[in-house]
Amino acid sequence: MLNLLFPKICNGCSEVLQSSENVLCTHCRHELPLARHHLTGNEQMKQVFYGRIPIENATALLYFQKKGSVQRLLHNLKYRGQKQIGAFLGSWLGAELAEIPEYRDIGMVIPVPLHRRKQKLRGYNQVSDFGREIAKSLNAEYRADILLKTSRTRSQVFQKRSKRFKSEKLFNVTNPEPLQQKHILLVDDIVTTGATLENCATELLANSNVRLSVATMAMA
Repeated sequence: MLNLLFPKICNGCSEVLQSSENVLCTHCRHELPLARHHLTGNEQMKQVFYGRIPIENATALLYFQKKGSVQRLLHNLKYRGQKQIGAFLGSWLGAELAEIPEYRDIGMVIPVPLHRRKQKLRGYNQVSDFGREIAKSLNAEYRADILLKTSRTRSQVFQKRSKRFKSEKLFNVTNPEPLQQKHILLVDDIVTTGATLENCATELLANSNVRLSVATMAMA
């Protein structure tokens, strides 16, 4: 009865979803611009961080394009309370990573944090459910209390590269002990120049014997 009164809507085309569909209709899911570097062997994502931070692996599930389906997905996730999108993408990517040897020894998944004021205003971190689902698929620990964002910044998606690389230190590690000897997967919603992920990674890699990989929902 509830579904009749409030039917679930596709986050791509806004059509009513069938009972077997979730978040996206079958057509919109098949039309998504897939990146899936972990399956293709494409090192485009890893090259973003070349010479900046040492990472084991890097992947994105989708490609981001302005006014495209992935932008609509992320907009609904971040600004319209559609938290299920994060879990949907995390379950999808996590199932694929679990089949790849390079990701099987990941012991901890850490999301890029929001500043506490932004998270209070939004009500949630859009990366949380994405990270939790990946951690579940990898039988890894999910920790959202390790990284703390200490400074508020505007959205970095469309800032110029030169400006973003001059950003001050934005993150701190609150408790380094659980990181020791771990292969960590750092997750975020989108990577453009990689400045935010680099800032987070620098703090995590300052701890001894830490190995780091990166995964995002999308790559611009």
